[in-house]
Amino acid sequence: MSARSLLRPARQGTYEKVFAAAYTCLATNAMLAVACAPLLAALALVRDPLASWPFFAALSLVCAPALAGAFRCFAALGSGSPSVVRTFWAGYRSAARPALAVWAAGAAAVSVLVVDGAVVARTAWGPALVPFFATAVVLVVATVVALIALLAEPGGCVPGGSARPGRGGAEPARLRALVRPCLYLVVRRWYLAAANTVVLALAVGVVLARPVPGLLLACAPLLYAVWATTRFVLAPMTSRDATT
Repeated sequence: MSARSLLRPARQGTYEKVFAAAYTCLATNAMLAVACAPLLAALALVRDPLASWPFFAALSLVCAPALAGAFRCFAALGSGSPSVVRTFWAGYRSAARPALAVWAAGAAAVSVLVVDGAVVARTAWGPALVPFFATAVVLVVATVVALIALLAEPGGCVPGGSARPGRGGAEPARLRALVRPCLYLVVRRWYLAAANTVVLALAVGVVLARPVPGLLLACAPLLYAVWATTRFVLAPMTSRDATT
């Protein structure tokens, strides 16, 4: 590649894509801050959130539909959606109920695993079981994120049938049918699930350290990386639904 080709200005479409991505991230960050305002207020008032983890585990439910709204914005980024705000709240409303159910089940499972792991780790033979609990937590987190990513798809990805018209989500029975294939695909790409968990832990750490700046600046780029990786993991399901 010559020096002239390296110095050649980028095409107009490239600049438009870059500005669209930047605008989507900034607008999504703002919508996440609005949707997660109760959690942000609690984090600002409580000095040690880890000491009050049961309260924050319950309050984290507000993140479920917000995450679905952010994933809907990322999914619409390539299609040139005119309004990020409208897209976010459309995804928020359509996936709110199933996303809350998935998040509540995941939060309960993670809480039990963490508490059991902490208790078992104090025993003489406990350290040998710590990897099991850590692996289980990663699988639960990755599966919850995968389910919310499916619920956030504009048309809804439900095996064996389409989502309810105008709702964008899945019925409870069909939502349960998504768990097994999602878990299988997550286990199949376990290394990507582990990477997603690390990125999510980084996002949580940033928000805990600096709630408002972390949510307004760093959250959307990190969540986009998680969404893109999750969509790659779920490609067998999303591609199959697209062809039916």
